[in-house]
Amino acid sequence: MSQKYDITMKNIFSDMADDIMSYFLGLQYTKIDELNIEFARIERRDSDMIFKCTTNKGNVAVHIEFQSENDEKMSYRMLRYSLEIMEKHDLLPYQVVVYIGKDNVKMVNSLSYDFGEQNTLDYKYRIINVGDIKYSDVLKTDYYDLYSLLPLMDQNRRKEEGEKYLERCVEAIKDIPLDINKKKDIAFKAEILSGIVFKKDVIEKVFSEVMRMFRIEESETYKMIIEKGIEKGIEKGEREKSIKIAKKLLKEGMDIDRIAEITELSKEEIKKLMN
Repeated sequence: MSQKYDITMKNIFSDMADDIMSYFLGLQYTKIDELNIEFARIERRDSDMIFKCTTNKGNVAVHIEFQSENDEKMSYRMLRYSLEIMEKHDLLPYQVVVYIGKDNVKMVNSLSYDFGEQNTLDYKYRIINVGDIKYSDVLKTDYYDLYSLLPLMDQNRRKEEGEKYLERCVEAIKDIPLDINKKKDIAFKAEILSGIVFKKDVIEKVFSEVMRMFRIEESETYKMIIEKGIEKGIEKGEREKSIKIAKKLLKEGMDIDRIAEITELSKEEIKKLMN
């Protein structure tokens, strides 16, 4: 990956770190600090994400790499990274590769050899294929930052439904119970990541509509219409409450003038209730 691509990926995934560790990895942790390690001796590239965390196994370095293509040398890279982490920070690395590619995962997640008791290696790390994550499972959670990954999830359903699947993803993002700016940020990232598995014309068609809706929601006119609707709803609710009280007071034989004073209904309205 180029340095420019690395920077782009970091920006896209930075907000997802907590959701990825909680949902994908199932970790019970407390994040202490971000470790910005540059692996200059290795490949002159920055790691994607490394966090010092407290877990039930003590302090560890959670190392997450994002991969959009199969890399036959990935296991060698990950092993070198783990050694750098241990040397520089004296922490055990918990390593994960989050695969967001279009093709099936073909990378191995281990390295081993055995030349006898004093010459052995047994190294493993996790690979999570986002394409194996079910769209419906994520929608049951409140890990809303992961919605940016929806277009890459559920590989079988995505291939079967095509454009319709991407429309579902966009609708889900639009319905997130968050403020408009956060939804726009999630939609923007989802649009970029969609380019890995969908064609450009499909992406533009599907996302242009939702971005238009976001612009409408931001407009002052839209806000005014919504506010008016809320006000009318409140007014309607208050009026129904007043009518209910007036009916009860009439049954108790209270004077119409007194009921009008209590409920703020007109005398004519109260007289109609008597009928």
